[in-house]
Amino acid sequence: MSRGEHRNLGGSALRVRSGVSTHVGRVRDHNEDCVLAEGMVFAVADGMGGHAAGEVASRIAVESLRHLHERPAQQPDDVAEVLREANRRILDSQARAPEQRGMGTTVSGITVVVAGGHEHWVVFNIGDSRVYRLADNRMSLVTRDHSEVRELLDAGVIDASEAATHPMRNVITRSLGSDPAPVADTWVLAPVRGERFVICSDGLSGELDDREIMLIARKYADPQIAADQLVAAAVRAGGRDNVSVVVVTVDAWDDEGDDDADTAPRAGLLRT
Repeated sequence: MSRGEHRNLGGSALRVRSGVSTHVGRVRDHNEDCVLAEGMVFAVADGMGGHAAGEVASRIAVESLRHLHERPAQQPDDVAEVLREANRRILDSQARAPEQRGMGTTVSGITVVVAGGHEHWVVFNIGDSRVYRLADNRMSLVTRDHSEVRELLDAGVIDASEAATHPMRNVITRSLGSDPAPVADTWVLAPVRGERFVICSDGLSGELDDREIMLIARKYADPQIAADQLVAAAVRAGGRDNVSVVVVTVDAWDDEGDDDADTAPRAGLLRT
């Protein structure tokens, strides 16, 4: 079932619907992903560590982000602070349970803040889970993977055709559960009526290319059906990892906001 939310901040109103889907895949014996779609907070966390520890890390990340539903962020750094707190909680859990040592999680998602007197999306990312944005019949990858392969691509050492099969493609360079804490990338985006976001673990992007994701995400008006179909397509394509997707559709935007919104990363971009 699709989910509808209406929230009013400072006299403006952003109306969205969302759909959530997750699947263990064809290879793994349990699902270490965790998803969130509450209020105006949407996220996917992809846990790592095995022996159920990855599930613990991804659940802690989502539980921490859930507080943004209760106490909405006012600025991008409020989101970054919640992620720093999630990192502290994961490290504390490791210290209490030695079998959890080495566990961690990626996390990507979107939430809403007020910037320049208007509501704006904040996109956040640590790791290689992703946020795609579809607007005006175009899709863009908002986030930037924190991975060895991404660094090799940026340095010109490999090309896109080599990245898909590179032996380091699953090695990430940032994750929650690290000491020192990882720096989250954040972007501030002005909402667009009719836009759609796809938030996913690499179980989706590792099985489907960007064009396949775009075609499926655009095909189904109901975000829940779109999320289900994206996951199903990834499982059919191989399902070599857990697959999790959150689809968010903006149905109405009563205040168009500031067209000059800052869409640059706020912090933490790796540069080569």
